Amino acid sequence: MTETSQELRLFRLQEPVPGYWRVVYSNPPVNLLNSTTILEIAEIVRRIDAAQDLKVVVFASDNPDFFMARYDLSDPNPIGFAPTPSGITQFIDSTLRLNSAGPITIASIRGRARGGGSEFALACDLRFASLEKTLLGQPEVGVGIVPAGGGLERLSSLVGTARALEIIASSDDYDAATAERYGWINRAITDRKLDSFVDTLARRLALFDAQALATAKRLVRRHAPASLDEYRETLAALRTLIGSPSTAARRTALAKHAASVGKDFELRMGHHLGQVGAKK
Repeated sequence: MTETSQELRLFRLQEPVPGYWRVVYSNPPVNLLNSTTILEIAEIVRRIDAAQDLKVVVFASDNPDFFMARYDLSDPNPIGFAPTPSGITQFIDSTLRLNSAGPITIASIRGRARGGGSEFALACDLRFASLEKTLLGQPEVGVGIVPAGGGLERLSSLVGTARALEIIASSDDYDAATAERYGWINRAITDRKLDSFVDTLARRLALFDAQALATAKRLVRRHAPASLDEYRETLAALRTLIGSPSTAARRTALAKHAASVGKDFELRMGHHLGQVGAKK
């Protein structure tokens, strides 16, 4: 594979060297996640599972302002929330399969990654972010719901319960320097060096033995996995909140506010979530 978009609309797959895939997300204008994203992530994970001698997969974006913005709540076919037979969503199923796959997965984050975008990055084994251009957030509580794509389950093991609660309850944006200090990401790297750093690391991993990498990943990950029951409990809580009148009122107010401020809502979502309902 040199470059392909076979049956994929939103992701571009490249193979810079054997054993190393680079997967680039593009869903203009702001890289929202939607049902197509969820289906294509599932397909990418299927290909990763089927690949021979794949050692490392890098996920990146071609939009310098948005890695993966958030889930599009206006999606007319919200497959991201539909349960699978196991009681979890297809998004969670794909991220858990990504965790158990042999290759090392790396999120190369430039721009905003909130909600499902943050949760996708959290599902990768390693996260490196642009020091100048990255903002991370879990804005769900500010919308009247809770993170239900793995944020609740993964953040605590990375940053500790107090900081996880701060991140989730505040619904604010966090810069890369803070995220590095908290343990949310591995490193915050100067923007001009981010791509070369991640590429150099990926090429290094591609030189190593696939079985040794997969074994190391499995043994490290055995200490941190959340149970399926925890994911099911989170999804049940989400569905209760989505159906509540207070959440409906909050989402209506946010939609009105977002329309009044335009693109700035996506650029500074953390700020704007703290403005709706504030006394003037």
